[in-house]
Amino acid sequence: MRIAVIGPESTGKTELCTQLAKYFHCDWVPELAREYVELRGNVYTYEDVVEIARLQIAEERKYEDRRNKRFVFFDTELIITKVWLEYKYQQVPDFVEERLSERFYDFYLLCEPDLPWIYDPVRENGDNRDFFFDWYEREIQNLKIPYAIVGGVDILRFENAVKAVLRAEKDFLKMSDILPNDIKC
Repeated sequence: MRIAVIGPESTGKTELCTQLAKYFHCDWVPELAREYVELRGNVYTYEDVVEIARLQIAEERKYEDRRNKRFVFFDTELIITKVWLEYKYQQVPDFVEERLSERFYDFYLLCEPDLPWIYDPVRENGDNRDFFFDWYEREIQNLKIPYAIVGGVDILRFENAVKAVLRAEKDFLKMSDILPNDIKC
């Protein structure tokens, strides 16, 4: 299963991805936008965000083959980029919408903004986390891809995520012709 971990800024996405990958002994893909923006001194343009979208898609393509993979966790994904393009620049390139319509992900973990905001020079929207949370949820619902909202502090957040992933895996296996013995991390 390809699982995207998304949510507003400062909701523990990276930590959750690393914990889940360690727990399930599988791959995770770090957030691409953070490093890209940091390398540019936290200054970016519309063209930079479009390039981030292209890089995200290229990274996803590395995981299109599902054989011998139980889970792959992605720290953020194209919904975040799409929303940011709409919010900041009021335009989204067609290729972003097209890629999202391909329904690459099998499941989303949507992180609630119930953790304290932690300042970071790359973060911009500490006061709008509920606004973006709602927007991300609408985007997931529009794609009609299963998701779970993950909340809780410290170990509770992780435990809630593990439970959601295991429930999603059970549903995924019911709907596919993949047998549990055919998959591994």
